[in-house]
Amino acid sequence: MDTQRTKEAITAADLDRIVEMAWEDRTSFDTIYDQFGISESEVIKIMRKSMKRSSFLMWRERVNGRKTKHAKTSEAQRFRCSQQDKFKPKRESQ
Repeated sequence: MDTQRTKEAITAADLDRIVEMAWEDRTSFDTIYDQFGISESEVIKIMRKSMKRSSFLMWRERVNGRKTKHAKTSEAQRFRCSQQDKFKPKRESQ
């Protein structure tokens, strides 16, 4: 599967997952990029469009300067729940 998707190929379910991953303190922007091909600045734009202003500002304040949001500076270990992909909708092959 090609992780470098075009912006047109990102589905509503992908956007929901990107927002969910961005909210998680231990999920780095690098992980989001690896999975969806979306840069940190693009994630910020998605978060700004997807949230109320107050929620976005609260998220930015929390994330700004946080080491765990950047894999290179993070000491956090990647945790993957055994059921993480269990409920993921299957994609149609092209």
